[in-house]
Amino acid sequence: MSKKKISPGLVATCLGTVIMIALNSSVILAQKPSGYHLLKKIVIGGEGSWDYLTLDVQTRRLYIAHSAVVEVLNVDTGVNGKPMTNMHGVHGVALAPDLGRGFISNGRSATVSIFDLKTGKISGEVPTGKNPDAITYDEPTHRVFAFNAGSDSATVIDASNGKVVGTVDLGGGPEFSVPDGKGMIFVNLEDKSEIVGFDARTLEIKHRWPVAPGEGPSGLAIDLKNRRLFSVCGNKQLVVMDADNGKVIASLPIGGGVDAVRFDPSTGLLFSSNGEGTLTVIHQDRSDKYRIQETVVTVRGARTLELDPKTHRVFLATAEFGPAPAATKEKPRPRPTIVPGTFMILEFGK
Repeated sequence: MSKKKISPGLVATCLGTVIMIALNSSVILAQKPSGYHLLKKIVIGGEGSWDYLTLDVQTRRLYIAHSAVVEVLNVDTGVNGKPMTNMHGVHGVALAPDLGRGFISNGRSATVSIFDLKTGKISGEVPTGKNPDAITYDEPTHRVFAFNAGSDSATVIDASNGKVVGTVDLGGGPEFSVPDGKGMIFVNLEDKSEIVGFDARTLEIKHRWPVAPGEGPSGLAIDLKNRRLFSVCGNKQLVVMDADNGKVIASLPIGGGVDAVRFDPSTGLLFSSNGEGTLTVIHQDRSDKYRIQETVVTVRGARTLELDPKTHRVFLATAEFGPAPAATKEKPRPRPTIVPGTFMILEFGK
């Protein structure tokens, strides 16, 4: 058998190929799956649509805005508690554990309901602007901010006595909001594709920053330590912004139909819940460097979520869907119908 000489060029090519494979393998190894998967499905039942989820870390109660009720679920036992009923288009729940009070935004009645965190008993109603949606409690000022989607404003409530103390004209349609723990409130303006920051004490608007390349921001989260804002947008982008100067640090692709985002400071993970039926998991390598770790398959409609910082598990809300009704002039693109009795909470974890 004859021996063929191997040219130096071929050796170099083969060596380069091996190096490239090794490099690619290291990249793949670096992008290990997050390990998040479905652990439990808890059927709540009932009828109607849903919105925000809010966890009381101390009592382990998950408050779920569900049409005319606020469902209450113990996340450790999976047992449904007594729901708060006779609400009017519930959107969100804000908790003031230092005062032992909770606050519920009622979109249809333009009110905020006040309830006792121990008993769940409603103790008062506060008038707001039109269609209060997201709602936030700021502990340093002991104030609650109800963001009115129908009047482009925020109603400011003294959490200690339930009195309205002011209104903030936002200049656009508000979505989710977060406090920074230092007296500044940030809120997404969906129609303006902006983040507005205002002083929780003086109610003066201090910042108005574009979220480009994001468009139509909805969910908002914050990294308090590194002063980073995370805004998820309707054009399938998650935008990372400096909370001190509004500089866009990064933008990453996410799924469609997003409505919420949470950040886990202990693990450095970001979670974007996408109504298309996915959960985008993003890792914070540094305060200025982020990478997509995994896209986890969930269930269609699971667009809102809550994070348990104790167990690092994620809770999503959804239901089964039927066919959409016929289009009309008033509703040219009607949503699919929700099958009664199928509303559920999905628990994801490692």
